[in-house]
Amino acid sequence: MEKIFSCEDVAERYGVKKLTVWAWIREKKLNAIQTGKSYRIRYLDLMEFEGARLTRKTV
Repeated sequence: MEKIFSCEDVAERYGVKKLTVWAWIREKKLNAIQTGKSYRIRYLDLMEFEGARLTRKTV
């Protein structure tokens, strides 16, 4: 079974507030599954989010 993260988990991972994670979800920057009043983020979606923000040094 795939790892699922809460907004609290994601906020702790990136050192931001939970409100920031909610904003990323509302702005469609981070995909999430809504369960009632809360959100769950799949590992695959989290890796996609990170990859989209990866800075690359060109040589």
